[in-house]
Amino acid sequence: MAALCHRGEGENKEYLLVTSRDTGRWVIPKGWPIRGLNSNETALQEAWEEAGVKGRTTAKDPVGRYTYLKRQDNGVEIPVETLVYSVAVNDLSEDFPEAKERERRWVDADAAAEMVNEAELKSLFRSQ
Repeated sequence: MAALCHRGEGENKEYLLVTSRDTGRWVIPKGWPIRGLNSNETALQEAWEEAGVKGRTTAKDPVGRYTYLKRQDNGVEIPVETLVYSVAVNDLSEDFPEAKERERRWVDADAAAEMVNEAELKSLFRSQ
């Protein structure tokens, strides 16, 4: 599950990207399913852990999906399809679980599409 974190409206709308812990590439917060949480709740949890997003809301239905390569501990990369949920951000915390491991950046949709690697995620940003 992944969180498409955003703030603002219209031409002022921005999206929150974070760096991945392993390669430092720009991504959106995402993770594996969490027992006891629905998919959209998992996306919210990942947004908190990876980006410090708090005071947020999300829809129950995903706004899209994309595939990325997940590198295993043994170096093998496997394709993973993830559902993407829109998350309206009200506030960010400076103190969150992965604060020392990631960088955050607010950018517009065009910049986000250029910064991420995954083709389907680029398309999702371009459709915003």
